[in-house]
Amino acid sequence: MNKPKPPSADQPLSGAYSSLESMISTRFLAKDLQLQQRRKALSLLAGPNKTRFRGRGLDFEEVRAYQPGDDIRSIDWRVTARSGKAYTKLFSEERERPMLIVTDQRQAMFFGSQHCFKSVTACYISALLAWSGLQQSDRVGGLVFGNDQHQELRPRRNRQSVLGFIQLLNDYNHRLNRDSGIAVDPAQRLVDTLLELRRIAKPGSAIYFLSDFEGFENEQVQKHFYQLSRHCEVTAIFIYDPLERSLPPAGQYSVSDGNQRRQIETGSKKLRQRYAQHFSQRLEQLHQQLAKVGVPLIEMSTSHAPLQRLRDFYGTR
Repeated sequence: MNKPKPPSADQPLSGAYSSLESMISTRFLAKDLQLQQRRKALSLLAGPNKTRFRGRGLDFEEVRAYQPGDDIRSIDWRVTARSGKAYTKLFSEERERPMLIVTDQRQAMFFGSQHCFKSVTACYISALLAWSGLQQSDRVGGLVFGNDQHQELRPRRNRQSVLGFIQLLNDYNHRLNRDSGIAVDPAQRLVDTLLELRRIAKPGSAIYFLSDFEGFENEQVQKHFYQLSRHCEVTAIFIYDPLERSLPPAGQYSVSDGNQRRQIETGSKKLRQRYAQHFSQRLEQLHQQLAKVGVPLIEMSTSHAPLQRLRDFYGTR
């Protein structure tokens, strides 16, 4: 499970640790994503709650003579008064904005059952988003947080910035092991990370938050998400493993946390139902809590092909 597969559009990832080469190679696949197509993403995430997604801003470009059919709200009254003729203002779509990718590399992400670990999926998707943002002339930066620390890279619009972010992802990912951070409070790590994110995120920034959201039930965490969503376009990407959604087929299995080994029996129908229900309830609660603050949630399994899954929301027309 330690040897990663090369990037593929229609295959899940593999491996317990990220591959620097694979993340760099995602630049060739990122052209298939158009992150500005938020309306398409929102149509697939539609529900009873409104989101705070905003389109890109408009920059003033020039003034020209008014023509029939122009929006009268765009008339430049000062120029019109000086010249005695009607003039209107033209605007161009803003082509550059800050983009921050926040990637969870805590201990709970160091888990996988079939294809790859959740931490690997988070790194790979983060690289895809970073390359896509750069190709669309966004200023790309990020924040990676682990068991006991975090590190940021301020948004810049150049290839070196994305490569630096990918290197940071890889460094944090390879620090994870079976003995690291087991006693860390997951909620407090989220609080600390969100405090830092609020400090560096400028209004209008696009924020992609990739995590299993362990500790999200904390009220302070939800409060910080609300404050972020008031001024930024926040998208949450929930990463999980199939074994977290449902138990394996009935039988006896040996499980280990790296230090201890236990035997579990999955033949009980009642146990299997309770296990699946617990995950469903947590996921539904996460959807509801994020919807309250206007943040859509994209679900991403380690068994999904990441690019194929993102195409559902940000695929090219």
